[in-house]
Amino acid sequence: MLQETRIVLRNVGEINPVSVDDYRKRGGYESLRKALTIPPEDVIAEVEKSKLRGRGGAGFPTARKWSFVLNAKSEQKYVICNADEGEPGTNKDRIVLSNDPHSVFEGMAIAAWAVGADTGFIYLRFEYPYVFPILEQALQNAREAGCLGKNIFGTDFNFDITVVSGGGAYICGEETALIESIEGNRGEPRFKPPYPGISGLYGKPTVVNNVETLANIPVILDKGGAWFSKIGVPSCTGTKVFTLCGNIAQKGVFEYPMGTNLKDIFETHGGVKDNKDLRGFMLGGQSGNLINASQINLPMDIDSCQQAESVLGTGTIMVIDDYTEILDIVENIMKFFIEESCGKCTPCREGNIRIYEVIQRINRGEGKMDDMVLLEELAETMNIASLCGLGQNSSVAVITSMHNFREDYLKAIERGRRA
Repeated sequence: MLQETRIVLRNVGEINPVSVDDYRKRGGYESLRKALTIPPEDVIAEVEKSKLRGRGGAGFPTARKWSFVLNAKSEQKYVICNADEGEPGTNKDRIVLSNDPHSVFEGMAIAAWAVGADTGFIYLRFEYPYVFPILEQALQNAREAGCLGKNIFGTDFNFDITVVSGGGAYICGEETALIESIEGNRGEPRFKPPYPGISGLYGKPTVVNNVETLANIPVILDKGGAWFSKIGVPSCTGTKVFTLCGNIAQKGVFEYPMGTNLKDIFETHGGVKDNKDLRGFMLGGQSGNLINASQINLPMDIDSCQQAESVLGTGTIMVIDDYTEILDIVENIMKFFIEESCGKCTPCREGNIRIYEVIQRINRGEGKMDDMVLLEELAETMNIASLCGLGQNSSVAVITSMHNFREDYLKAIERGRRA
């Protein structure tokens, strides 16, 4: 049985979330105090030693992202915490923000010192209204304790954070759409380049990090990048917070080292509930992969998943039992993406509708073998031509289900032939 390795979730259930004193008793804000005594370049160097990669899904090296902003020439820079956790089945960021917000504040402040920013924003998912007052109270307490605001810890460093409510749109989880929303515009992705590290919020250099990414930063500064790099696997260090959902006996949010085997996680948490048989998994949320039960021996880290033509994504593990129809899942996913597409680019706006229509046709028993080819072509076009990750990845579940559950498609098509 696996034992959790809690870094991001280290304080969950152990402290009063809004209390600065409780957070400090567990070493809180000491990493920020330490960071303010060393040059920004050395802070980034420590993060680079840790090999920390972004936990929002893309897996981009955190230190490299910070270096872009540090080296950008501008009198004004920003740090944004992406808390627009809109991926269905994902709950990790909500757990951290509602149970240990000061770890995120401290991570943001360390990032701000490292890149030369004095202003931060937490972009909170619209569907998390109860988290908003927790964050506001915790922020006020941090200011009163001198951990945020003017002259932090008696130094010349100023940094404060504003919480912004999200627009209620899945697309705002994309960093440039999020920035547009903060600026008061419609949440639509921007053309890249330039990237936010060069021209982000209000055209200024901007760091955008996920909640989970930022919650790691104080621990890295405390214990050192070398210590952190020994956890997980060499190419993907540290831990990952996984959301277990679907037809699994023990649902919840759990933290294990990167590279932990999917089979071990599944068995540790009771396997399929109600003694049903395992059909497969959906990994990484709605834009992730559908894999079958035979693919269960999968190391859960960014690179291993990619090599297995899968995806770690946000760390969602949705268990699928043998009573569930794969085509029903895929049809629901495509319906979701039709509703959540911002409509800015044609491949995504039209492609999701066309794929949904084909899937619906096959699921009704009206499909043809040519539809399988058509789905591949539509998905490839969307992946190449869509403006952002929503359109590029919305068909991933379709393609992976066609590869890993091909018999479901063939049976549906054959059923139509016999009708």
